[in-house]
Amino acid sequence: MEKRINGATEVICLIGSPVKHSGSPLMHNFAFRHNDQNYAYVCFEVQEEQTKEALDAMRLLGMRGCNATMPCKVATAKYVDKLSPAAEIIGACNTVVNDGGVLTGYITDGAGMISNLRENGVEVKDKKVVCIGAGGAATAIEVEVALEGAKSLSIFNRTVEKAVINVNKIKAAMPDFDVKAFAMDDMEALKEEIANADILINGTSIGMAPDADDTPIKDATMFHKDLVVADAVYNPIETRLLKEAKEAGCKIVTGDGMLLWQGAVGYELWTGAKFPVEEFRAFKAGLK
Repeated sequence: MEKRINGATEVICLIGSPVKHSGSPLMHNFAFRHNDQNYAYVCFEVQEEQTKEALDAMRLLGMRGCNATMPCKVATAKYVDKLSPAAEIIGACNTVVNDGGVLTGYITDGAGMISNLRENGVEVKDKKVVCIGAGGAATAIEVEVALEGAKSLSIFNRTVEKAVINVNKIKAAMPDFDVKAFAMDDMEALKEEIANADILINGTSIGMAPDADDTPIKDATMFHKDLVVADAVYNPIETRLLKEAKEAGCKIVTGDGMLLWQGAVGYELWTGAKFPVEEFRAFKAGLK
């Protein structure tokens, strides 16, 4: 790495708090080394109220861009110069590209799920999709599903008012898109929507360790063999939701791919190069 770092090295960073646990430096610095690119990725502790100062510093120092994590995602969208269509609908972004002092904000979580599905041979275009959740990750997934041309989208959330907010955001940008909100405890609606769905996505943290025995779908008879079931949860890799869906004959898509692909999308925005996905997977496997 020392041979790669010189006076022309471009810096990309992660801003947010806390950030010391982040796996992003390992991922991106591996890709820079593998592709022989003169970039370095580092982390900075930044509080929400410091977001504007951090972005101004990026401009001043000529940094290539950044990732933004909590609590800086919404503030980042407020202080960049331009937003991608998805980031504009959501009102938050997790990736910023600096082009000569012009900062463009993107949200890559939804794109990461779309790429994860695509890698597994699943397209959302013209498909009926059911998504569980209305938080940050779920919202990004739902917006991207709409932008990718799904036939329809049904959003289920424990607090139906939050699902309605997401419906309204999507409708404001795409008035003709078929999107509906439901309460998670409306079992009849959930059963009916899943029965007619092509793809079911869990965009919540339900089923994540240490609560790996939990699942957003309590009645496994709702699964059918023509259904694709994807999870945003990546720990454990195969959640209870996915295990029960697989037992019912569904095709399953694990959440570790979404985590990888959302980072890969950002990398490609900064560098214009393809992220070495398989090489990084092999590298990470060697660390275990």
